[in-house]
Amino acid sequence: MQAYTGISTINAAIGGLHVGDMLVQLIFFIILLVLLRKYAWGPIMGMMQKREEYIASEIEAAEKSRAEAEKASQEATKQLKQTKQEAQKIIEDAKSAGVKQEQEIIQSARNEADRIKLAAQEEIQNEKEKAIQALQDQVASLSVLIASKVIEKEISAQDQEKLINEYIKEVGEER
Repeated sequence: MQAYTGISTINAAIGGLHVGDMLVQLIFFIILLVLLRKYAWGPIMGMMQKREEYIASEIEAAEKSRAEAEKASQEATKQLKQTKQEAQKIIEDAKSAGVKQEQEIIQSARNEADRIKLAAQEEIQNEKEKAIQALQDQVASLSVLIASKVIEKEISAQDQEKLINEYIKEVGEER
């Protein structure tokens, strides 16, 4: 047994290491490693893997969101530019329509003024003709009256002038 104790104790003078104790400690260490691997290392690595996947998916989602935001920004810029062009075209169309309408109104007003002017000239001409006709009628009636008076009596030059003046006064009073 002494040989066994000699083998089981290696270098007892240094600290007295026993092989049996080392084997027991090695077995407990291996059991501890297996238990740690099964109950701690596996779940910890699983959680770390899930965390890594979560972070990777978040980074991917953030990149995707950034790309979508950039695309939306470009589309918004494009739409804004298109809207500005359309608004400018509408403004130009409205200006040209306004100028055209202004010219039409001016032309219409000129045509109406010409029509009114012609109507007034025609009315003036008609009134002038009526006044001439009325004057001719009065002159004719005066001539008839004077002639009838002359026929009734012969008058001297003074009486004739006096008679004419009286008839002119009568015609003036009739008006």
